[in-house]
Amino acid sequence: MVSLKTQIAGFSFDNCLMNAAGVSCMTVEELEAVRQSSAGTITKTATLTPRQGNPEPRYRDVPLGSINSMGLPNQGIDYYLDYLLTLQESQPERTFFLSLVGLSPGETHILLEKVQNSGFNGITELNLSCPNVAGKPQIAYDFETTEMILDNAFTYFDKPLGIKLPPYFDIAHFDQAAKVFNRYPLKFVNCVNSIGNGMYIEDESVVIRPKNGFGGIGGQYIKPTALANVHAFYQRLDPSIQVIGTGGVYSGRDAFEHILCDASMVQIGTALHQQGVDIFERVSLELKAIMAQKGYEKLEDFKGKLKYFT
Repeated sequence: MVSLKTQIAGFSFDNCLMNAAGVSCMTVEELEAVRQSSAGTITKTATLTPRQGNPEPRYRDVPLGSINSMGLPNQGIDYYLDYLLTLQESQPERTFFLSLVGLSPGETHILLEKVQNSGFNGITELNLSCPNVAGKPQIAYDFETTEMILDNAFTYFDKPLGIKLPPYFDIAHFDQAAKVFNRYPLKFVNCVNSIGNGMYIEDESVVIRPKNGFGGIGGQYIKPTALANVHAFYQRLDPSIQVIGTGGVYSGRDAFEHILCDASMVQIGTALHQQGVDIFERVSLELKAIMAQKGYEKLEDFKGKLKYFT
């Protein structure tokens, strides 16, 4: 019997697939659709207060994926925390994720403290792949700021915590980032968020309004970068820090490659937005078929076992 069961932070999940934070999760109704699908769990990025996000048009499907500058539209932390606490009562056998984005380092700690002081018993993700400080890069590109935030967070936050990362492109940055992350009791890193500041043009015009057309690139465009990040951190992180793979997952083969690179769970973003929640069942069936053909019964049979030329 082929199984897609997995574990993150000591919690078990019947399916290794889930939604990427920010996709199909604006409202409780959207989250419920994901929860009731074949996905193993759900996640949602929340800010401290509700946000309308950037002006439209801010998202466009393009031939190999998508470009967006959404601006973090969401209902605010209290909305999603209330929902998750209700789920914990009705579905105590399942574990859910909550992804947080602070718009400043101070706001980040307010969010973490709110979760710490709540009854939430799931897994928290801190999104370090959004710009926070004017004139500074995304937090996870600024190792000094990353250390400052994590140093502070782990003085009071003792629930399971992981971080969502932007893509890194240089071997030296993999080395430097892993050295930082290995200092902390992180449960996972999530690789990767969209590739920032891309542009797509139709005729003579950009296709999204914010930032004069600059936006995050997702979908098939980013799978090679995502796979490289998953595997690079697998090679460098302490074994206690797991990896979640995100980027370019449209098929069972895509999910298989993420797991081969050592992803313990696999998130689906652009393809979920394009195809709806039925994608979880299709990708699950395709992944199981690949595993059965290769004689693999469980993810551990091939997880992290990418082959190299000798």
